[in-house]
Amino acid sequence: MINDSIVRTQHILSDHIDANRTELLEKLDRFAAILEKYVSQGAIIAFSGGVDSAFLVWAAKKISEQIGGRILALTTQSASTPDADLKDAVQFAKNLGVMHRIEKSNEFNDPRYLVNDDQRCYYCKSELFRITSDIALSDEYRWVLYGYNASDQGDFRPGHRAAIEHKVAAPLFEAGLDKTEIREVLRANKIELAEKPASPCLSSRIMTGIRIADRHLEAVAVMEGLLREARCRVYRVRLCQTGEDYFLRIETHPDEFSTVLSIKEKLVAEGRKRGYRWVVLDLEGYKTGGGNL
Repeated sequence: MINDSIVRTQHILSDHIDANRTELLEKLDRFAAILEKYVSQGAIIAFSGGVDSAFLVWAAKKISEQIGGRILALTTQSASTPDADLKDAVQFAKNLGVMHRIEKSNEFNDPRYLVNDDQRCYYCKSELFRITSDIALSDEYRWVLYGYNASDQGDFRPGHRAAIEHKVAAPLFEAGLDKTEIREVLRANKIELAEKPASPCLSSRIMTGIRIADRHLEAVAVMEGLLREARCRVYRVRLCQTGEDYFLRIETHPDEFSTVLSIKEKLVAEGRKRGYRWVVLDLEGYKTGGGNL
């Protein structure tokens, strides 16, 4: 089956890749063959608007144009969804001509999620995959896919346990593609999201152990909006606590410290207006997993 698929879909995803990138070309052919199986039987793709899931949607669309099949890009929306990501997802699907559906997600109805312990992502992904599985069952899609890839394997990802429990497929991981390779292929094909920084949900900005609340999420969203308006590219606003006091910690690349400081009065005023004692700039700079420190 896989060998036949490689012949049918060979080079569909690798037209613009340097011929010397032998390993990447082999991965892309393997990825195309894997995707053919899923797409031919009908696949829902969990599409957050980020780079990995955008690559998965783009590749599935190219495969479906070659072999037929059915694909649906599905995006969930809740208080934790960054507005910019939802906008990116809608525009990307529209430009690509892919069927796209937006569904309300109810993870905030789960008290275990609101506790914000180290299993928060598990409860969130459980809700996402409940939604995708229900739609797959009612609309006769055989598979649900998501953007877990080779770079994610070493990370602490309780959400992946939810994917396994719901029998969600991870074709990027199956093919051995990592984040650097994914961006390389998108860049080679001039896909607009190729350079988009990682953008996890707003709840990830709230330090582990602080209960998730709408006012905290709104504050983070507004503060990050100010940074975006100032043309910062890589940033996080973390909601932190010391004693009884909550404060906002800004992480960005050291090259962008001057940009943050140029709007410091605006940032401090917004934070104080929302009841936070301090707005601080983390001199260590942006770091992944900063919400767990």
